Amino acid sequence: LADDIRASLHEALDYAASKRTDVIVHRVTPRETDAREARLKLGLSQREFAAFIGTGIGTVRKWELGTRRPSGAARTLIDVIKAEPKAVQRAISKRPARKRA
Repeated sequence: LADDIRASLHEALDYAASKRTDVIVHRVTPRETDAREARLKLGLSQREFAAFIGTGIGTVRKWELGTRRPSGAARTLIDVIKAEPKAVQRAISKRPARKRA
């Protein structure tokens, strides 16, 4: 394991020094998403927004980084939040609390 880590480190250093390597580089460019816009319209943190819409904070983070896109019901809810954030807050605040198992 230590040898693998050491080899990976040397490969990374070679890549950083513009030496030819066999590394595969993945570039992720963060960009603002609709999920972030909806969250900010509600004035919520990522954690609060995740709880508000019933998903995990990791999912919200991935949406906001652009590494994952919301689909289905989540996409629709985000669109509704963007259009009518106060109405969604009112509607969701009236629902009964969910019990955790």
